[in-house]
Amino acid sequence: MAEMGLKAAIQFACTAEFWRMAVLWTMSLVVSYWHLFFTPKPQSYAPSSSFSSTRPNSPIITRPLCIITGATSGLGAAAAYALSREGFHVVLAGRSPHLLSKVISDIRRQNGCAHLKAFQVDLASFESILKFNGSLQQWLLDSNLHSSVQLLINNAGILATSCRLTAEGYDQVMATNYIGAFSLIKVLLPLLESSPIPSRIVNITSFTHRNGETVSENISCEVSSGVQVDKETVSGVRFSKLKRYPCAHVYEYSKLCLLLLSYELHRQFALVGNSVSVMYVYRLLCAVDPGAVKTNIMREVPSCLSQVAFLILKLVGLLQSPENGVCSVLDAALAPPEISGVYFFGGKGRTISSSVLSYNTELSQELWSTSCFIFQESMQASKRSSTKVVDS
Repeated sequence: MAEMGLKAAIQFACTAEFWRMAVLWTMSLVVSYWHLFFTPKPQSYAPSSSFSSTRPNSPIITRPLCIITGATSGLGAAAAYALSREGFHVVLAGRSPHLLSKVISDIRRQNGCAHLKAFQVDLASFESILKFNGSLQQWLLDSNLHSSVQLLINNAGILATSCRLTAEGYDQVMATNYIGAFSLIKVLLPLLESSPIPSRIVNITSFTHRNGETVSENISCEVSSGVQVDKETVSGVRFSKLKRYPCAHVYEYSKLCLLLLSYELHRQFALVGNSVSVMYVYRLLCAVDPGAVKTNIMREVPSCLSQVAFLILKLVGLLQSPENGVCSVLDAALAPPEISGVYFFGGKGRTISSSVLSYNTELSQELWSTSCFIFQESMQASKRSSTKVVDS
């Protein structure tokens, strides 16, 4: 068994994807800290201030509702605990009912006053997202809670070293890290809009997005600087056709797409916010880069290699625990209403600039159109499936 593990580690260490992760990802992390060093320290703000004001003549929300995806471990679990301490009613969403129960038990041991609810959901499955939305709304109704959501944290993410397709035929990494997050935002938007107090979306991205611009049509041979955001690339179908699965490229690309989406949503929400008819609709959006955090995101990488990577990052002071890495997530979640469309990194309320490409408005608009098309296709497929079930 040990020999097989060693052989797998050697084989993976001989791939271009491994060296891309080892060299380029480290360089991207250093670049983020370089930006942080030269970025002026922001003014401090009071925690939870973004949830202090209400619309005129609207119901009072005494305990804002927060949804956290990927809450079964790591940053998601740490954020759930921290926000429960801030007085949120935290909804934990994850794939494993067993791990969700464990996290809830752990949080309640540390915070006996925590208000928690768990839902099983797989962001790689559109049907699972729709089921979660229906279950959530029914729970809000049964619990006599206001039918709204104040905070959505898209934290779920995976790094797969081999190609796997979802039921919809999409690459699992793209489906989980980007398409699932996009679809969840779309289906939960009515609940976010109906909030009588400012609502916020926080997307957890990564410093690896700085390398995402190298994903192109020529990824199987010569990597160019062009970025494709057509359906075949965004869905990940293009990657499944390659002889060797470019796991590092796909992960970077998924995080770049999530960041482009964040800025595009910010621009769209800002335009809507200028309309007098919806002046009290608060839809604020921030992106978060937690840096290098020791989570199980590397679980598909041979363990001896991932442990060495964590050790090196720890020795140079760049590796954080989930409890420390969650600081940037909390900065974004608890920022005042005027803070939107920024890239949090480094904790203490600090923000930096993301890659130049991530601010490309034309690219983000094209990505938005492609994502909406994929979402509509999934909706139509779901309706056809429901019709068949009824007819049978």
